[in-house]
Amino acid sequence: MGLIGIFAHRGSLLEIVSYLFSVAIVLLIAMPVHEYSHGFIATKLGDPTPRYQGRLTLNPKAHLDYFGILSMILVGFGAARPVSVDSRYFEKPKRDMALVALAGPVSNLIIGFIAVLLHVVINFVVGAVGIIAYGYLGIVFTLIGYILFYIAMLNINLAVFNFIPIPPLDGSKILFALLPDRFYWKIMRYERIFYFVLLFLIFFSGTFSNILSSVIGSILNLFYFVAGLPFTLF
Repeated sequence: MGLIGIFAHRGSLLEIVSYLFSVAIVLLIAMPVHEYSHGFIATKLGDPTPRYQGRLTLNPKAHLDYFGILSMILVGFGAARPVSVDSRYFEKPKRDMALVALAGPVSNLIIGFIAVLLHVVINFVVGAVGIIAYGYLGIVFTLIGYILFYIAMLNINLAVFNFIPIPPLDGSKILFALLPDRFYWKIMRYERIFYFVLLFLIFFSGTFSNILSSVIGSILNLFYFVAGLPFTLF
């Protein structure tokens, strides 16, 4: 999706404004929570590195970079500055690295589900009260709906993107727990090359982007299904 996708589909001004507002929320809240989650779990497992480097904070300045911000705005995918973790502090390095890696994407999935749940609740209330979708009140509720939808989608984007097992994404740390050390460190030598290949695929490969979009759409639909279950009783 992203701003490029909205323009390509000739999205309305309301969609553009709500998307940019949603990106701002994700950049200021969701991405710092993602990186803080890595640091928090690493610290709990015995590694003081995130605290020493000032990453055990929700302050966006400690986590964001300009390329990640631009990428989030344009294509809806992005990454903050990775939290440094020293596995030598861990009792079980492979297992603990996987747990640290999981923490970030899982936090995004939780935030995404909360956004979906709020969206479903608002839609239910609007329908129950009988608020018509006209006038300023209708525009306000439409804007809120767009914002919650985009917040959910962007957080799922972040989770799915970071689960890709390519360095330096979180999926590569989970891969570390499954591969013999010698293979993992060989892969890590080409970390930057893999990452730029990944970005190239996202920007220029329709097949790769379609696969990601399909996974993201399936998770988003599942969230809406689960969040809407209690309201089917009414």
